[in-house]
Amino acid sequence: MEKKSPPQLSRVLFWDTDYDSIDWDGKARYVIERVVTRGNWSDWIITREYYGLDRIRAEMLQSRDLDKKTLNFLSKLFNIPQEQFRCYTYIQLNPGHWVY
Repeated sequence: MEKKSPPQLSRVLFWDTDYDSIDWDGKARYVIERVVTRGNWSDWIITREYYGLDRIRAEMLQSRDLDKKTLNFLSKLFNIPQEQFRCYTYIQLNPGHWVY
């Protein structure tokens, strides 16, 4: 099986990580979370081409760290109710201190 070359995403997304040592397949959820929450449109296109929508859907359904805007976007994109995302339950159980 051929090994895919790593995606050429914006390095600023991974400011707290050594970009050259990222395990793109082993840490897919981490990478996809960064792109959908902080990336730009070109990062999204590259991520979609690298992982595919099925893998993105599977990883994001299990994510605990999505903000409300990202959750809404992914819910509409995949036509999945927000309640099926793991982060939805996590958000409900752990409300923020300040509601503003």
